[in-house]
Amino acid sequence: MNHRSPRRTFRRLLVNTLLTGVTSSFVWFALIFWVYLETRSVVATGVIGAAYGLAAAFVGPVFGSYVDRHRKHRAMVAATVAMLGCLGAATAVFAIVDGDRLLELRRPWFWLLTAATLLGAVAGQMRSIALSTCVTLLVPADDRDRANGMVGTVTGASFAITSVFSGLVIGTLGMGWAFGLSLVVTLLALGHLWRTPVEEDAPAARGHAAFVDWRGALDAIRSVPGLTMLVLLAAVNNLLGGVFMALMDAYGLELVSVEVWGLLWGVISLSFIAGGLAVARFGLGGSPLRWVLAGNLVNWIVCTLFPVRSSIVLLTVGMVVWIGLVPVIEAAEQTVLQRTVPFEVQGRVFGFAQFVENAAAPAVALVAGPLAEGVFMPSMTSGRAAAWIGDWFGRGPERGLALMFTSAGLVGIAVTGLLWGSRSYRRLSLVTASPSLAAE
Repeated sequence: MNHRSPRRTFRRLLVNTLLTGVTSSFVWFALIFWVYLETRSVVATGVIGAAYGLAAAFVGPVFGSYVDRHRKHRAMVAATVAMLGCLGAATAVFAIVDGDRLLELRRPWFWLLTAATLLGAVAGQMRSIALSTCVTLLVPADDRDRANGMVGTVTGASFAITSVFSGLVIGTLGMGWAFGLSLVVTLLALGHLWRTPVEEDAPAARGHAAFVDWRGALDAIRSVPGLTMLVLLAAVNNLLGGVFMALMDAYGLELVSVEVWGLLWGVISLSFIAGGLAVARFGLGGSPLRWVLAGNLVNWIVCTLFPVRSSIVLLTVGMVVWIGLVPVIEAAEQTVLQRTVPFEVQGRVFGFAQFVENAAAPAVALVAGPLAEGVFMPSMTSGRAAAWIGDWFGRGPERGLALMFTSAGLVGIAVTGLLWGSRSYRRLSLVTASPSLAAE
């Protein structure tokens, strides 16, 4: 295999990831927009967000173990086929069941449609585990931080494309078109992936290993000084991020129309692309772990400040900063794991990390929606909170959502500051900054 072939293969996998990322994000955005506009229920969108997070959490370790036991190309094909099957099932339910019955939350059809759609989106996102291991497989160690930046750029591009088109499609054509387009793009992605072979030795046989190798993932994490801290930090961040999962679309749709909200997210997502391109161009330097902590601290400060007024301008500026730092943080996290975890167990570690991160957010999302509707929104409209801080913070239902964002930001600042001064951070910094200890 010549020197250029692995890089060419990696670029083809990035293009393929863009296709599946577009589809996963598109159908996810479309479902959230459609459900909220049809039901005006923050509880419904919160439950859907929680269901997505839980599905991603529990599928992550399963797929991570599968990735380590099979060739990476086969794992990516399996995920794409599962995605196609789930979206096909969701399309069938949407086509067969009458619209009025489909939107009745007490009937099973709504939840069957939601489950099939979200599992399809999750199956597409599972490919990120295999792609992270492909970075280690196909890219030299010194260039992996930049390669992770390219992955972030592709992720941002998919969000920019889909956030615009999902809003336009739901606003003008409807959910049926969203399902039809997602099926077409997934078929194209599967055909392209089939013609993109990845040269890799077969993984070593592991006898009667467990279906989900929790112990292997935990042993690999514990063997690296301070790595448990990084996993727990991601969990805390996603725990607080459950507030965004449940409430951000509701907050934005209270300020602007769905078409404007979708177009706005397209503009905001450009900052994700910019962040990924910056990492791809400049790398992360000798201490990628520092970027994880610094990026999180800035983001929680932004989360505290942007809701101080019900302003689409403040929301946009805050989200531009937040989204722009996400690919930097994620590239830094991926680089730390790729440097410290042996290739043979990276799938399990990435899958376990995804489980910890995604299991945290739904716990808050399940509570955030009912808490917003039952406590914060009425309290900031005519209740005690409005009487206490309403004169300067503002009054109204959207101010209740804003208060929840600000509260989450303050907690995030405190947690990040404590971990930055911890012994675990110092120990992991030494490991990741030392090339001799990086996993090749």
